[in-house]
Amino acid sequence: MDDIDAIALLKDPVRLRLYEFVVAQGREVGRNEAAEAAGVTRTLAAFHLDKLVDGGLLEAGSRRLTGRSGPGAGRPAKVYRRAAGERGVSVPARDYRTAAGVLAEAAERAGLDAEVREAARRRGRALRGGGGPCGGLDELAGVLSARGYEPVRDEGGAVLRMRNCPFGAVAEAFPPLVCGMNLALLEGLVEGARGVRVRMDPRPGWCCVAAEESGRNF
Repeated sequence: MDDIDAIALLKDPVRLRLYEFVVAQGREVGRNEAAEAAGVTRTLAAFHLDKLVDGGLLEAGSRRLTGRSGPGAGRPAKVYRRAAGERGVSVPARDYRTAAGVLAEAAERAGLDAEVREAARRRGRALRGGGGPCGGLDELAGVLSARGYEPVRDEGGAVLRMRNCPFGAVAEAFPPLVCGMNLALLEGLVEGARGVRVRMDPRPGWCCVAAEESGRNF
C-alpha cells in the first residue's frame, strides 16, 4: 500500500482514535483495551486495527496479557504497536530526506559539528517565536508536541522524554552529528528558562534528548 492510501486510512474517525491511542501508549496494546479507549466494540476495534496493520501504520504480534505462562495461562492475544516505518505525502513529490542526508554527510566529512550545533541553537531560539524563554516543562511539552517529538512525562513528571525523533532517518545514518544538532536545537529553545534544562539521554526507540527540571541531579 502506498503512502497516500495508508494515510487515507486515518480519515475514518474510529480508526484515527484507535491509531492515536495505540501510539500514545508507547507499548503493545490489546484489542479490548483499544476498544474501550475508542468507545467501540471489540469486534469493530479488531477490524479497524487490522486495517491499520494492512496499511503499514501498525504492527501486530501476540502475547499473553495475563503475564502468566504455562498451563492455565490462556491463549496469546493479538496486540498492536506503532509500525517502525515512516509514511509521508507531498504534492508535488519532494525528497527532503535525500537532501538532508547529503548535507549531513558533507558536514560530517568537513568536521562542521560545532557550526551545525551553533546553527541549531539559533534555530531553537527562533522557535520561541519572538517570545521570552520557555516557561517550564508544560510549555516546552506543548512546543515539542507541535513539532512531532511526542513528549511524555516520566519519573513522577519531573522528566520529559520524547517517543519520536523528528530527524529519525537522518539520525540513524549520522547519529553523532544529528543527535548533537538535536540537543543544541532544544538548548536554544530552553535558553534562559528558569527550572528547565535538556540533556542527552539516548534510549532505544526514543529521542536522544530529554528535558528535566533543573533542580534535579543528572
